[in-house]
Amino acid sequence: MQQIQQRLPVAVLGATGMVGQRFIELLQGHPWFELVALAASDVHRSRPYGEVARWRLGSSMPEQVARLPVLPCRPEALPEVKIAFSALPAEVAGEVEAAFAQAGVAVFSNAKTYRMEPDVPLLVPEVNAEHALAIQEQRKRRGWSGCIVTNPNCSATPLVMALKPLQQTFGIRKVLVTTLQAISGAGYPGLPSYDILDNAIPFISGEEPKVESETLKMLGEWHEASGFSMAPLVVSAHCNRIATREGHLECVSVELERPASPEEVIAAWEHFLPEPQRLRLPSAPVPPLIYRREEDRPQTLHDRDAGRGMAVTLGRLRPCPVLSYKFVALGHNTIRGAAGGSLLNAELCVSKGLL
Repeated sequence: MQQIQQRLPVAVLGATGMVGQRFIELLQGHPWFELVALAASDVHRSRPYGEVARWRLGSSMPEQVARLPVLPCRPEALPEVKIAFSALPAEVAGEVEAAFAQAGVAVFSNAKTYRMEPDVPLLVPEVNAEHALAIQEQRKRRGWSGCIVTNPNCSATPLVMALKPLQQTFGIRKVLVTTLQAISGAGYPGLPSYDILDNAIPFISGEEPKVESETLKMLGEWHEASGFSMAPLVVSAHCNRIATREGHLECVSVELERPASPEEVIAAWEHFLPEPQRLRLPSAPVPPLIYRREEDRPQTLHDRDAGRGMAVTLGRLRPCPVLSYKFVALGHNTIRGAAGGSLLNAELCVSKGLL
């Protein structure tokens, strides 16, 4: 693992929300990054974080974090920050994140705003680490010294992690995925209890197009001369909201380009050793993919925290009478699919000397 001589000063934008709180939790004791600033709405007017944020995680609010003032989401208010982890909602993220990048700050964003831009990496380091090189083209095109790097929709993350070893070993033609997504994916306070209790809702606004398009970008290629090219496969998504708190469960069917036995498919997952794990990045789970052989696993309650919430758990591989195989995948949506994914993206970019 690369050794960092001095921890880099970082900030969390949108620090009072659920993903902002996950960032704060995961940054405690981080060997490469030092949390020095918290930013949110101007209405908080430099009040201590402990006064303005209602902590909703199972851990306690760190005492030193509780004392930090909540500053405006403007680069001039955070002059010492080199990296900003953004948990801002999409409706405000675009302008704010661009201002930080213009000011020389590397922004690692959870918002959808820049994900499909032709010069912005949409990054899951185990899947498309080479896409981080698009940062150099982004700086040339936009004339800023900082950058914006995005992580994908929280359902697309476990999907592409499951698909990548299959793509590189057997090739993929078609993917059908049905998601069972936790209420935390809607942010706090999520859905009214009357709507979600004793219910499953077969619609999440904008979710299915994001899963379908983002998957193609991440499984595609980056070329310095021509930019991003989409993966030559078809993805169809059904997205549902269910009454679990954390963890997105996905039922996936996939058509492979060449025949493979079930043992070969499982071996592709279990022998998967991508770049973050080879580099031993601090947030990289080892192993990144866990295959459970029990007939009823993975389960949301029991498997979402695998690898400190950063691993993807797989199971129930069996032949599909329509496509080649079907299986179940599970990822922690607010850790792997949000804050933890952004941290790993930043670690990868630091290790590549891009920041």
